[in-house]
Parts: sequence; C-alpha cells; structure tokens
Amino acid sequence: MFSIAGSSVSMPSLSTSLKNSQVSSGRISGVKLVSGPSSRASFPLRTSYRQRSLQVCCAAKPETVEKVAGIVRKQLALSEDSKVNGESKFSELGADSLDTVEIVMGLEEEFDISVEEESAQTITTVQEAADLIETLISKPT
Repeated sequence: MFSIAGSSVSMPSLSTSLKNSQVSSGRISGVKLVSGPSSRASFPLRTSYRQRSLQVCCAAKPETVEKVAGIVRKQLALSEDSKVNGESKFSELGADSLDTVEIVMGLEEEFDISVEEESAQTITTVQEAADLIETLISKPT
C-alpha cells in the first residue's frame, strides 16, 4: 500500500483512488511525497503529471508492413494509390470477416507461416498483422 502526502492517493490492491487532488485535462497536480510500508523512505515527486497512454508495439520492419499493406490492397481490390499503412484498420478499408480470413490466408502463403485461428481473430490492423508475422518468423521451429 502506498500513500502520497499533499493530495492523498492510496493504492490498496493495486487500485488507485484519488482524494483531494485536482484532476483535469489529463493532469494530476498537488502531489508532494510518496511513501510505502515496505520501505521507510519518502520520494519527492513533481507536482504536475500528464496522463500518458501506454502503447506497446513490436515495431515490425517497414518492409514487412509494406508487404502486408500490398496484400491487403490486393485482397480488397484497392487501388495502388489508396492509403494503406500500419494504422489502417481492415474494417475501415471495407473488409468483412470473410475478407479478413482471406487476408490472413494470403499472409500465410506469402510469408510461409501458419497463423493460429485464435491469433487470426485478434488481427484488426495492418500493423498488428505485420507484428504477428515478425513474431512467427522469429520463432524457432
């Protein structure tokens, strides 16, 4: 359990509750000191923090992303000048569930991999597909 003096923030069971602090526009301010029962030390904190979104990305090689984008373009019969990049969502490009299955089959053929059905169902963007491909290629067989 941790507590913060100034504004009171307690974290029982890893959940956070804010009391008497100012939270607006993604900012938490008024925090002064942190202490915890496992140590007797107090740690000074800055008085202003911005909430950050946590983004974990495998960062597949750009050439892998481009290959995947090309396969998606071909499968969905999109023009070569259509914007398809890592952030492109299959659904926003007009893909239905059958198209997504066919995209995955095209990726399996192109990269000589086998994608588990469970993994295939979680792929929604070009980047996610490229990251999965990089992971499968790098796995020892």
